[in-house]
Amino acid sequence: MLKVEDIQLSFGGVRALQGVSFEAAHGEITGIIGPNGAGKTSLFNVISGFYKPDTGTVTVEGQDISGLKPDARAALGIARTFQNIALFRGMTVLDNIKLGCHTRLNANVWSALGYFGSAQKEELELRRDLEERVIDFLEIDHVRKAPITALPYGLQKRVELGRALAMKPKILLLDEPVAGMNREETADMARFILDVQEQFGTTILLVEHDMHMVMDICSRVVVLNFGQQIAQGTPQEVAQSKEVIDAYLGQAA
Repeated sequence: MLKVEDIQLSFGGVRALQGVSFEAAHGEITGIIGPNGAGKTSLFNVISGFYKPDTGTVTVEGQDISGLKPDARAALGIARTFQNIALFRGMTVLDNIKLGCHTRLNANVWSALGYFGSAQKEELELRRDLEERVIDFLEIDHVRKAPITALPYGLQKRVELGRALAMKPKILLLDEPVAGMNREETADMARFILDVQEQFGTTILLVEHDMHMVMDICSRVVVLNFGQQIAQGTPQEVAQSKEVIDAYLGQAA
């Protein structure tokens, strides 16, 4: 589904990514781990089109998307959440989630401004789809009309996931989806991520520091350290790698 090949990215004299290459199989969860500053979010920014790498390619289903802008990549089915919550705080839960559907709307600007004809029909169909496929799925129907600022942190992270799911993504990039959550919230989010994979067949890339969660739900893991890829493989293989232990899990005995 996704192939990243020989990605090099520099900011002035700082080499953020150095020859990163891996593949993410269709319908699998691939974990991207590493210490702070390893280049994980920079890699997500390259895949989603926010950063243009110095060299290397990003391929989705055999199509080289390296030259496409972020909106074009979103239209191809790449959605993401952010390390820091990036919701519109003056809007309700439902309105925030509806924003994720902008790539799927076809009504012209005039019918949209007047809210008639095709625009009105699309809006009604969109709301029905979101209520059944996203809001009920994420168990947030009870807060759908609430302003984002009234929600606790864990529910806000769930709403951000909902906005990404509204795009019906083929590839979902999750940047630290359980950061700052307590144990119960983390378990809930892990369950929802697994459900997204199983029910929708979505290919998921997951950046996360919670190693227990990564090892539990990921099929493969890629490890970065100071921009370099030092290991990749199954969670069991990565956990036994001396380089990974030294760089991320603690000094090997």
